[in-house]
Amino acid sequence: VLQISKDDVTALQCKVVCLIQNGNFKEALSIINTHTKVLTSDIIAFEKAYCEYRLNRIESALKTIQSASQQTDKLKELYGQVLYRLERYDDCLAAYRDLIRNSQDEYEEERKTNLSAVVAAQSTWEKVVPEDLGLREATYELCYNSACALIGQGKLNEAMKKLQKAEELCRQSLSEDSDVTEEDIEAELAIIHGQMAYIMQLQGRTEDALQLYNQIIKLKPTDVGLLAVIANNIITINKDQNVFDSKKKVKLTNAEGVEHKLSKKQLQAIEFNKALLAMYTNQADQCRKLSASLQSQSPEHLLPVLIQAAQLCREKQHAKAVALLQDFADQHPANAAEIKLTMAQLKIAQGSVTKACMILRSIEELQHKPGMVSALVTMYSHEEDIDSAIEVFTQAIQWYQQFQARTNYGCCVFQPKSPVHLSLIREAANFKLKHGRKKEAISDLEELWKQNPKDVHTLAQLISAYSLVDPEKAKVLSKHLPSSDTMSLKVDVDALENSHGATYVRKKAGKLTGDNQQKEQGQGEVKKKKKKKKGKLPKNYDPKVTPDPERWLPMRERSYYRGRKKGKKKEQVGKGTQGSTTAGSSELDASRTASSPPTSPRPGSAAAVSATSNVIPPRHQKPAGAAATKKKQQQKKKKGAKGGW
Repeated sequence: VLQISKDDVTALQCKVVCLIQNGNFKEALSIINTHTKVLTSDIIAFEKAYCEYRLNRIESALKTIQSASQQTDKLKELYGQVLYRLERYDDCLAAYRDLIRNSQDEYEEERKTNLSAVVAAQSTWEKVVPEDLGLREATYELCYNSACALIGQGKLNEAMKKLQKAEELCRQSLSEDSDVTEEDIEAELAIIHGQMAYIMQLQGRTEDALQLYNQIIKLKPTDVGLLAVIANNIITINKDQNVFDSKKKVKLTNAEGVEHKLSKKQLQAIEFNKALLAMYTNQADQCRKLSASLQSQSPEHLLPVLIQAAQLCREKQHAKAVALLQDFADQHPANAAEIKLTMAQLKIAQGSVTKACMILRSIEELQHKPGMVSALVTMYSHEEDIDSAIEVFTQAIQWYQQFQARTNYGCCVFQPKSPVHLSLIREAANFKLKHGRKKEAISDLEELWKQNPKDVHTLAQLISAYSLVDPEKAKVLSKHLPSSDTMSLKVDVDALENSHGATYVRKKAGKLTGDNQQKEQGQGEVKKKKKKKKGKLPKNYDPKVTPDPERWLPMRERSYYRGRKKGKKKEQVGKGTQGSTTAGSSELDASRTASSPPTSPRPGSAAAVSATSNVIPPRHQKPAGAAATKKKQQQKKKKGAKGGW
């Protein structure tokens, strides 16, 4: 037909539709663009917009749809898809609502599925609380989208139940088709299982999540977007561990067509993780390149500059890291708070606690917060800068006073303070008392007592502080203390003493009867006298002989002790170093004493008498009978050696 009439509108339109059915979108779009005079926007607007949509020319597709003179149902359907890809979720939601309201055909279920997908995207990426659309979750697609919306709200347990229901519905619907195999069912369930693994990861069940992620990868699904998300999540689990596996998984995130399957935030998260992986693998240049690219794409985002600062810190360039963060804080005041907290952390790591305090105090929106006040006071106390710590308390208390003055415009004379304000005043008073600033603490304590005159604890602290500064004032204030009768507490002392953890437990007294009970009532408690046991006497005790009065003293301290008798030979044997000679060595010479007749021993010195030539030192002496036993052993050996060799 076209050979006969090349500008035949019907023939050209049919050819374009055939090319679209065969997936030749570029050729179809080329024919439309070359025959613009014949194929006007009124005739072929939908086909042109659809080709642009499939070629990922989303902005061009939107212009084509908006330029159409008549908005047909087909164009409205495509318009909703285009808005979803452009992440204009509010406009997309309105478009699908209009379609569902004004159309009745067999595609109603698909439109409801797309509507639920828009709501899930809003909940996940824009943190919008989804409204109840009243959709009956009869299909696994609707259950899946509902689970995604619950994940965006942080309702992980409910989302897991929805995914389990979606899995059951998916198996039921696909098993009814006899042509569908088990592998096809598992491939369809891959996206549901991937979302289940993501919930496990958020719940801290990283081992279970990792196992499920790897099972999905083994199935080799055709959806490159699903593979990229799973690979990215595995990298986040690995962190700085198992870097080799993370490098392999990065390749899945670089697959062709991934950028058209994922949202902008998903793609951004993948690029962030690539930069962090480059930092962990010591690829400094690659890390800088990726983080700089991310910063150029979203200049106000915190992560790129934080990654650059972390890389500089790994290279021991802390000063450059702090300067980089300071420049970012100056350029983007809205994000300055988080950046300055990081700067303070770096200063603390360097040991510059005072500089860290200065940075923290420069964060105006946080300096009055109780957590920030506590951190600053602790750091100043560590540096023994008590004046600065008290100044932090004073500024925070003044901020709450000014805030209360701004919120209470009435003419009331007395305004009760907020619990946070009172808590700060009390902590300031306790801190001043602890560091000896009694006079400064008195004003805070008086303010607290003024707020609550019945607070006995505050009054006691105030009296204690005044007692060191103004005793007369302390006496006046002490009159406000309640009497002992009003302060008596109904406490069971016995139960308290016998309770678990008591340092002292009183033993239970035995029951008293008869006369003992009367004595107890009349005289009070009487201590029992312990019976003394008779001491044991020595065996050689003689009652007729008076015992030695000095018997309890050591022998050396007794008056009649004269010291030990000095024996000549006894004193010399075994003394001195081995092999040395003593002064009495001539007496032990055998040649001198051999001819002399033996002398009779002295009474009481038999232990010192021995043959001069046969003297053996005590260490070398053998026990009696040792030689005899040795001979017997030798004889036994000879008897037992009859066989020979």
